Amino acid sequence: MRSFHFPGRSAVYGRRAMCATSHPSATITALEVLRQGGNAVDAAIATAAVLAVVECPMTGIGGDCFALVAKPGAKAPLALNAAGRAPAAANVDWYASKGIERIETTSAHAVTVPGAVDGWCRLCEDHGSMPLARLLAPAIALAEGGFVVAPRVSVDWARAAAKLARHASAAKHFLPAGRPPRVGEVVRFPALATTLKRIAKEGRAGFYAGEAAQDMVGALRELGGLHTLDDFASQAASYVEPISTRYHDIDLYELPPSNHGVVALILLKMLQRLGRVGTSVSVERYHVLMEAARLAFAMRDSFVADPDAAEVPLGHLMDERVIDQLVARIDRRRRRPELGPMPRPSGSDTVCFSIVDANGMAVSFINSLFADFGSGIAGDSTGVVFHNRGEGFVLDPQHPNVIAPRKRPLHTLIPAMGFKEGALALSLGVMGAHFQPMGHVYVMSNLFDYGMDLQEAVDCPRVFFEGDALLIEDAVPAPVVAGLEALGHKVKRRELPWGGAQMVACDPQKGVLIGASDHRKDGMALGY
Repeated sequence: MRSFHFPGRSAVYGRRAMCATSHPSATITALEVLRQGGNAVDAAIATAAVLAVVECPMTGIGGDCFALVAKPGAKAPLALNAAGRAPAAANVDWYASKGIERIETTSAHAVTVPGAVDGWCRLCEDHGSMPLARLLAPAIALAEGGFVVAPRVSVDWARAAAKLARHASAAKHFLPAGRPPRVGEVVRFPALATTLKRIAKEGRAGFYAGEAAQDMVGALRELGGLHTLDDFASQAASYVEPISTRYHDIDLYELPPSNHGVVALILLKMLQRLGRVGTSVSVERYHVLMEAARLAFAMRDSFVADPDAAEVPLGHLMDERVIDQLVARIDRRRRRPELGPMPRPSGSDTVCFSIVDANGMAVSFINSLFADFGSGIAGDSTGVVFHNRGEGFVLDPQHPNVIAPRKRPLHTLIPAMGFKEGALALSLGVMGAHFQPMGHVYVMSNLFDYGMDLQEAVDCPRVFFEGDALLIEDAVPAPVVAGLEALGHKVKRRELPWGGAQMVACDPQKGVLIGASDHRKDGMALGY
């Protein structure tokens, strides 16, 4: 438990239901749905839609979503993959013939078909208890009537100003006064409200067909995209088998490839061998974690891709002998520059949230645009800004993650759940693009190696690598920075903190739920 002498926030306790999101409006929406008789899936859809309005730099209906759903009494979660796919014409030879060597963030080629709306509709149909129109109503009201720009949202919005200014439709919708809105200003999205109303009335067809699809496909093709109306109509979410490993007495479940949840599992397997290292904020801990992370992410970059289109050797990645070999390469006394290739630049442009309802149903949900405002491309009449998930593809024909027709890119979004003795114990997510597996490892280790409570586990200072440098949060003490540099690390301060966690824990012995929300975002946990 935290010391009440210092600034901070307490974990939130409740008996019946609990939610943790990155924005107050979303948390309130989730609670209202739950109090009106909706279940956790209903609350998750309503929450995702509200966040697509009020936290628009991070998420939107032009992005993708993923979810883990634990039914009451279930011994493991269901997993939904609602990643968008590349256009049917996206052949690597076509890119080579055009002299395109890399898929750039602001290119139409970075836009795969948005999967979020299809994912929402699938969850609503399969597991929800309220009509989709009821669940989208709060988001429509905020988009139409206006919402107040929150502090962190204003920072993220300002960072994307130049990107939005590149595209006339994006500038029209998201730079309404010719500049990013400032904290405390009221913003309205009338075009997005119209699109959400169409989805509320027509379901997925209101997005993937008709006027909305024509507007989106037209915007992308005008910029050289290969997208067609058939690509949009063919988009479909799918249930996948989650993967897991045990850490202490918790079975942690993650999304399988094409997502990179396996990185978190590899890291936890390595930590089981390495044991507790130093104190929670120490040179020893950050050094060993970062060396382990560089190895785990190198494995990801070599092997993780869409299993529908490439062979992904999950057995090899999780093999105990392979984990032993990785651990043996870590030197506790110095940084080893030869450990492996570095991941792509890391970002924090996602929203995650966790909800547990009064019947014990739980949802860990992530919805994302990837970069700030994704590609920065928007539909003119729909007000939909497109993600840049196609940037996760490579254009090397020999790489398992090479772009191909209707293929899903390597995806960074990974909701997670922990089960103890076959019962739900944790619902969690830690947004932050490539940082997400590292975020899962931080909170799991903070809880079970260092004995922190839920909020302390979220608040603890974070370090992660980008390129050949360690990027640290301002909260990391100066002596720790000096110690890392002495071990051979190039250390830099990060402009913004790493990620944003949203967690709910279940305590069956006391009959309570516990929520924690990251101070790195604008949100909060609430329960009753």
